[in-house]
Amino acid sequence: MLRLVSLQLLATIVAGLIAALLGGWPAAVSAILGGGCCVVPNGLFALRLFANARRPGGANPMTFMVGEFIKIALTLTLLGVIAWLYRDLNWLALTCGFIVALKSYIILLFRR
Repeated sequence: MLRLVSLQLLATIVAGLIAALLGGWPAAVSAILGGGCCVVPNGLFALRLFANARRPGGANPMTFMVGEFIKIALTLTLLGVIAWLYRDLNWLALTCGFIVALKSYIILLFRR
C-alpha cells in the first residue's frame, strides 16, 4: 500500500510539472492540489489499515468499510475546500492532477 501512495505522490508531482509547462504557476498548483486530494486520503487509509493489521485479531471488514467511507468523505471535503479557498484555481489542471493520481496504480500492473 505504501508503494501505491508513493507512486501516486510521484505521479502528482509529474502532473504538476507538466501543468506548469503548459499553464503556468496556477495550473501547477491546481494539479498538485488535485493530486493531493487523492494522495492524502489514500495515505491515511493505508496507515489505518497497517495499524489495524498489527493489532491482535487483525483488520476486519468493518474497519475497511469505515476507512473507505472516511477516505471518500475526506476526498470530497478537500476538493470542496480547494474550490472555495484557491482563487486562481485551474479546473482542468485540478481534474487532470486528480485523475493522474487516482489512476497511477495502473503503472504497478505493468511491473513484474
